[in-house]
Amino acid sequence: DTNRPGAGRLIAAVALSAALSPLNSTMIAVALGDMQTAFSIDSSKLRQYLVTSYLLTGIVLQSAGGKAGDRIGHHRTLALGQMLFAAAALAAFALPSLSIVTLARITMAAAGAIIIPSAMALLRSELPFELRGRAFGAFGATMGLSAAIGPRLGALLLTHFSWRAMFLANVPVLIISALLAQGAHRRPAPAAQGPRARFDWLGSILLGGSLALLALGSERAGSRWFLLAGLLGLPLFALWERRAPDPVVEFGLFKLPTFAFGSLIIAFQNLAMYSLLFELPQVAGRLFGVEPKAAGRVLFAMMGAMVVASAISGRLSDKLGARWLAVAGCTSALLGVLLLRAAPLLSLEQPFIPLVFVGLGLGMTAAPAQAASLSAVPKAKAGMAAGLTSTMRYIGGMAGLAILGIVLSDNHSYETVQREHATALTTFAVALAVALGCSFGLPRGLPRRADTTTRV
Repeated sequence: DTNRPGAGRLIAAVALSAALSPLNSTMIAVALGDMQTAFSIDSSKLRQYLVTSYLLTGIVLQSAGGKAGDRIGHHRTLALGQMLFAAAALAAFALPSLSIVTLARITMAAAGAIIIPSAMALLRSELPFELRGRAFGAFGATMGLSAAIGPRLGALLLTHFSWRAMFLANVPVLIISALLAQGAHRRPAPAAQGPRARFDWLGSILLGGSLALLALGSERAGSRWFLLAGLLGLPLFALWERRAPDPVVEFGLFKLPTFAFGSLIIAFQNLAMYSLLFELPQVAGRLFGVEPKAAGRVLFAMMGAMVVASAISGRLSDKLGARWLAVAGCTSALLGVLLLRAAPLLSLEQPFIPLVFVGLGLGMTAAPAQAASLSAVPKAKAGMAAGLTSTMRYIGGMAGLAILGIVLSDNHSYETVQREHATALTTFAVALAVALGCSFGLPRGLPRRADTTTRV
């Protein structure tokens, strides 16, 4: 185990690296207009090239990235991800053609899919249990804050420089992160021991392809065939994984109750969170005729509360355990959605207080659930488990977007919009109620040992 004096360096290193993925996901939104002019391309095509491709790549490679870390060592995969991210960012800055920038964005997303599970696995495997809640709290707060400030930072760079500066800005952060990681790690990190079967490429392709089809189906109206193909692909993936010598996802992990309940909490909470982020601006636009950014100011209350609560709950979970913090967090988030559901939406300011309750609840739950679920997994499988929890997060978000595609329409009738809004909020409440039920399956207190000896 890493000694405690190096814990702060390790947490800072992995949090900074992982934060670049959500930062670049949201930061580019404000630059699309300038890039459309620079490349003389239709706006919808530009979004497909630079936004949709980035999100899809991040979704499909999480599990494979985590598994790679288990095989060759998480410090090595973290360093590889950092180098890939930096090289892609420099290429987009120095060679500003549409093809190069698109390829750079895809490479950055792939690097992020390597970095995030590697970062989570390092927090689980290198820190003693009594520091993991604090570590995951800081990690989650940094990720949430980076996503929230992305558009503001992008606007600042656009004001003083150009869209190319958004890519260059990643490089100093990666250099600092790499130096911190080297300082935190003082001895070689051997790769996980065990069977050295060939990497499960077929399983990775089946999982990635299924998730990509589900993502495309949830994003595009009238894409039920994508959804159907994705849903059919997942059972094929599960059947193959049962036969693979060294599977990219070991379903035996779900036999560990703490890991299973923690992963389900993450999935259902992200279903509610991502759905709200998309549903509220759309409903507000149909009711009040405002731009999405007007609703974004209210949603910032949810994200801000989430960041603050995540940092605090991580420290508390190291002292109190995961269960009751997760129960309190899920209850707060559920209360917030029920308050939104209790009355028709009459103004943009009306959701402010309920969204604060939602944000506090989501932030209060995330760190304890992640720390407890990954601590329940043997160290040798920490990367696989981290990649799987990240994939569960994406699956929850895609499920929420698919529900919105079914519930919401383009009808601007006041009664129709309010009815659809109420229906959507009901589904979010059900998801959070399921997460609340799962939170009772987390450990009630701190375990007797600092590490797990459970075999799967």
